[in-house]
Amino acid sequence: MNKIDSENLTPTKALAIYGKSFNWAKRFLGKEMGTNAAILYRFCRVLDDMADGDIINGPERLHKIRDGLLNDYLTNDPLLSDFEFFITSKKLPKLVIISLIDGLLGDQNNVLIENEKELLRYCYRVASTVGILMCKVLNCEKSSAINHAIDLGIAMQLTNIARDILEDAEMGRRYLPKSWVGDVSPKKIVEISKSPNSQEAKNISMGSQKLLKLAEKYYSSGLAGCSYLPLRAHASIAIAAVVYRQIGIKIKFKKYSWFNGREFTSINEKLYCSLVAILLLRRRFFRLAPHKKNLHYALKGLPYVK
Repeated sequence: MNKIDSENLTPTKALAIYGKSFNWAKRFLGKEMGTNAAILYRFCRVLDDMADGDIINGPERLHKIRDGLLNDYLTNDPLLSDFEFFITSKKLPKLVIISLIDGLLGDQNNVLIENEKELLRYCYRVASTVGILMCKVLNCEKSSAINHAIDLGIAMQLTNIARDILEDAEMGRRYLPKSWVGDVSPKKIVEISKSPNSQEAKNISMGSQKLLKLAEKYYSSGLAGCSYLPLRAHASIAIAAVVYRQIGIKIKFKKYSWFNGREFTSINEKLYCSLVAILLLRRRFFRLAPHKKNLHYALKGLPYVK
């Protein structure tokens, strides 16, 4: 199904088509939380498709939705009208949704990330924001939980970037920091992909390795913070995270061969990852270490970052 249909899909169908890792984990949430999580996912999915141009007048509509959030929903955009009750009833923070939209709008131009700080702030906007919103949907208001949710969002987005290096380059985007790989253009990355044994290709592979090494720091914190969630939510989010983390493990196993395109997880891998995640539930019975504030060194000034 073409992405342009996402706005007309039910939340359950949207999750099944576009969010396979989350859809796998959703079954552990229970009916009410699972439904609410799917609704949130669909909202974020449609925003993302608007940014990517898969929905007619998508970027223009994103600006209208942003303005509507700032002006007490005074907009005639159907998406915001449809989700206004959900946003207000779940007390989803508008500034977090606006940060998500700002991150998506930033992808409209050619993306050339300068350094690690800029990379982390981007990851916050397009992924940690969703983690914060999910905490609200899962009835977890603790600030400690939100700190760890921010980290889990960053970890998963770093994995996503490592998975999609070539695909992003084909769309004019380089999320690998210039300070890591030099001032290589997206167009050049596409050219380099045709010579996988070249030193230039190896440099990009080293950038992929750095992405996943950085992701591991944030996975460690993010997974530890799942213990703040209700039991079923803990199981579900941990499963989604471990399944997504497996993509990075496969990239590492294949020696960061970014030029071969995306990696996916099989059903057997999802089953294995689910077992690993369930075993992590034992952390609920131990006192958690305090959140490492240095993980948020690059995020100062962003919503819910202390």
